[in-house]
This record gives sequence, C-alpha cells and structure tokens, in this order.
Amino acid sequence: MFDFFKKKESDDVAISILPQSVTDSSELELRDILAPSALKVNAKELNLGEKLVRSFFVISYPRFVSIDWFSPIINMDQMFDVSIFIHPLETSRILRSFQKKVAEVQSQISERERKGLVRDPMLDTAYQDLENLRDDLQQAQEKMFEVGLYISIYANTSDELDKIQSEIKSILESKMVYVKPAIFQQEQGFKSILPTANDELKVHCKINSSPLSSIFPFVSFDLTSNTGVLYGINRHNSSLVLFDRFTLENYNSVTFAKAGSGKSFAIKLEILRTLMFDTEVIVIDPENEYQYMAEVVGGRYFNISLNSDHHINPFELPTPAEDESFASVLRGQIINLVGLFRLMLGGLSPEEDALIDRAIAETYALKDITADSDFRNTEPPLLSDFEMVLSGMEGGESLVQRLSKYTKGTWSNFINKPTNIDMNKKFVVFSIRDMEDELKPVAMYIIMHYIWSAIRRELKKRLLVVDEAWWMMKSEDTASFLFSLAKRGRKYYLGLATITQDVDDFLKSPYGGPIVSNSSIQILLKQSPTVIDKLQEVFNLTDEEKYLLLESGVGEGIFFAGLKHVAIKIIASYTEEQIITSDPSQVLAMKKQRREMQEQEEYENE
Repeated sequence: MFDFFKKKESDDVAISILPQSVTDSSELELRDILAPSALKVNAKELNLGEKLVRSFFVISYPRFVSIDWFSPIINMDQMFDVSIFIHPLETSRILRSFQKKVAEVQSQISERERKGLVRDPMLDTAYQDLENLRDDLQQAQEKMFEVGLYISIYANTSDELDKIQSEIKSILESKMVYVKPAIFQQEQGFKSILPTANDELKVHCKINSSPLSSIFPFVSFDLTSNTGVLYGINRHNSSLVLFDRFTLENYNSVTFAKAGSGKSFAIKLEILRTLMFDTEVIVIDPENEYQYMAEVVGGRYFNISLNSDHHINPFELPTPAEDESFASVLRGQIINLVGLFRLMLGGLSPEEDALIDRAIAETYALKDITADSDFRNTEPPLLSDFEMVLSGMEGGESLVQRLSKYTKGTWSNFINKPTNIDMNKKFVVFSIRDMEDELKPVAMYIIMHYIWSAIRRELKKRLLVVDEAWWMMKSEDTASFLFSLAKRGRKYYLGLATITQDVDDFLKSPYGGPIVSNSSIQILLKQSPTVIDKLQEVFNLTDEEKYLLLESGVGEGIFFAGLKHVAIKIIASYTEEQIITSDPSQVLAMKKQRREMQEQEEYENE
C-alpha cells in the first residue's frame, strides 16, 4: 500500500504519497506504477501528479427531466469521470414518510382556505405529485432511491478547470439541474469517482424509478434518421449512421484521408446507395477508378484526353434558365472563358486580360451570338475561330503564339472540337487519368463548367463528386470556381463532395478553408502524422480524436454532420464491394473471374 506523510500548509492539507516499494525496498508492484507521483489536497481541487482534479455533486433536479438530459455531458469533448451511486429505499418506510408529508401539505392547504387566502399553486402541485407518487409506490409501479451523482473534471491549469466547470454548469443549469463543487471535500469526491464503488461524499437526492432511468450514462450521439443512406457503423454503440445530406443547410461534404485508407471506397459506396434515391451523380475521376462502376449501373463514362473521341467545346453556351436572360448567360460565359485562358496561357497581364475579353465577344459576334440574340439553336464558335479573331487584333501576336499549341498539333484534339458528349444518364463519369499532368487543371476547369451549365439548365437532385480535389486547388481560377460551386450549389439542389489525400495542398489554398466551412458533412479517415496537427487545428479535434485518426484502420475515422460527430466504420455488402473496390489484388481477381466466365460462355456456345 502507501505511506502517507501529512503536513499543514496554510489552509490546505498536502499529502505526499510514496510507494511502499520505496520505504521497504520490496519489489515494484502494479499499484506502485499506477499511483501518481504525488497528491496535494486543496480546498477546491486536487493536484494529482501533473493534472488538477475538481469534483462536483448534483444537489437538486427539476420537477420533470427529459430522457436524454445527461447526454450533453456524456458527449462533451473533455476528460472527466462520472460516478452514480444508487441506494434503494424500502417502500414501506417511504410510504410512511409520504403519509406524514401528505398530511402536512393538506394541513397547509386547509389552513390557507380557513384564512380565506388565495390558493397556492405550488402547494396544490406538491399535493398532486405526492398523491400520484404514493399511488405508484403502493401499486409497485415505482420504487424510490437515494442517488448520488458525482462528476470529476481534469485539466492542466486552474483556468482550464474553471472553463470546463462553467461549461458543465451552464449545460446542467439550462435543464434546471444544479451542481456544487465539493469544497473541502475534494479528497472524498475523488475517492467517490474511483472504480472502487465507495460513496464517501454521501450527497444524495431522493429519486423514483422513472427519472432515475433518464440518467443512464451509456449514451453517445448517433446519426440515425428515417431517410438517407447508410454511411457506416457507429463505433461507439454499433448503431447505424444513416444520414441524408440534402436535409442540412448545404449539401456539401469534404473527405480527407491518406492514400489507401478507404476514402474512394467510402464515396463510391455513398454514390451506389444515393443512386437508389432518384439522385443524379456526376464524378470527376482522376485515376479511372469509376469506370467499372459506371458500366455496372448503366451510366456513362467519358475519357477526356488528347487521344480521346470525347470532346467538350469551351465556347458552347449553356441554355438560359427560366429566370436568366440571354445577355446574363453570355456575360457569364465570357467571364468563365477569360478565366480559362488565364489558366491555359499561364497568366495574363491587365492589358492582355482586356484584349482577351474583347476578342471573345467578337468571336461570338461572328456567329451572330450577341446579348440581344436568341442563341439557343446557334452553332457556337471553336477555339480556332477565337485564334483567328485574336490574330487580327493589335497586340494579340504574343497571345496567338502562346495559344497555337491548343489549336495546332496534338493538343488541338483536346478542346478545338465541337462537343459530342451527352449527360442524359443518372450516373456520369468524366475520367482525366490519361490527360497530361500539365493539362489536368485545364481539363478540370472545362469539365466543371460544362457540368455547371448542365446543372443550371434543369433543376434536379444531384451530387457532384470531385476526387483528388487538390489538383483543382493548384490554380486560383479552378479553386475559386470550386468554391463558387460549394456556395451556389444549394440553389440548384446540388451537393458537392470533394475528396483529397493531399490535405496540406488543399488547406494551403485560400479557398480550402472556406470550402471546408461551407461543407455540412466532413469525413476524416486514417491520417498521416505529418498533417494531423493541421487537421486538429482546422476541425478543433481533441487529443483523443487526433490519436483515433492516427490509429484507425482502413475505412475507419470520424464522421461530422452539422453539430454532431461520431466515430465511424464504413462497411459494404459483398455485392457492393465487388462493384466499388479499388484494391489492386481484388480488381485483378475480378478481371480473372470475368475472363474465365466469358471463356466458359464462348466454349458452351461452340
């Protein structure tokens, strides 16, 4: 055990604890390792080694308590211990005391009536409550208990203790549950929360069975609703994480995870389940991970590259929405194209910017497309038309020279062609894996604007998935456009899902933080030690959540939705896994299996 050496220090009592192994040189025992190096008992708190501990007890409860009134305390992101001592009382003794109490209340009511005083609602309510509870006790529907509820909080400084204490008090007092610190009883309070089941504080309130059940502490936030898709399993209580992103203030999400931790698996699983709820899904796929999935669900797959047969003409104009004029659509398109040329040409000076703006307007005018015309059935110009106009303008020689690589040679097959793709399917994938790295930001910009035009054309419930979004954060124009989608998408019933493994690059962009703050859902899976501190700062994670993300397995992490968050494990059925897996070994096995089945069918047909 321990030797205690006590000395008086002003008003405090300091107790130094030395392990028995130090005093008698016996072998080191487990309890000696678990014991703190020192213990100092003060009036308001304990110094427990490097930590400070402060204990509280509940002194009163309201007349009615809600079922989950204690949940906000249990789910606080703080270090604390809770002890609940429940001492059953003999019903016959309680009924005798109730009889006396009922008689007292009846006597007070009668006395007020005799004196002609106005009825006291508090006395009437007390009499009614006593009678109802006495009936329940006599019928064995309720039992009475003496209950002690104690809370001990931990911190490194007194200021931190005061802050946590204020937070707990404000939560409980808002529910009319009042607590007091165990002044000059901190030692007894700390011993009462130890897992030894010794109630040394002995501060009790009499509570019957029904309200007692509301204190049940083994609860945690869950995200189970009547609508939505299954994201995974709550790792705290094994409940289902069922959620509908379209019920929040915006429909956006961000997913951060290191490579191989299951981020693409998670979003593909959401896509597969979202498609069952009459939602259109569009994906920008940088690694060709969604092709098989598109084939299985009957979607469309477009490979955007220099050698592809799929083309998007950036000069194609979107069809105006019901509340838009042709002039506003043309003006917005010119602004978008200026941003595209800024990206394609490696930046523009103010003079070049103005020249490009004027050349775009004149290029459209060549095709009779002006602010006053109806251009819905007009064939749009091509990049080569723009080059021709620009070459005839003073000061455009340098720009034409820089633009020529996009209009002549191998790069001309990329964007100097009429649009020949159709997005009339519920699931559409744009792959840019085979596009040269230098052109990927340009390709993403063009694809995103084409998608945005389709979204504005017709109001539908849609989800846009941008995988490896850090590619778009490299350029200010593409990052700015992604941010505008996050802000404006809700108006068009669009949810934006951004996924990235390069957290540092994403958050370094001036638009990275605003995109996160404009996303009601955030999914953090297994993280690398090099970025975990940055994530802890951005998402205000506790140390426990930080280490959870470092130690999580594949498909495990934290799911944030609105003001709630839970630890999640993402699971899929066998059939779903066969459709969405990107594990190379599983992909090879599936290809081999499909090849063998095809050979078997050919053999049987012969």
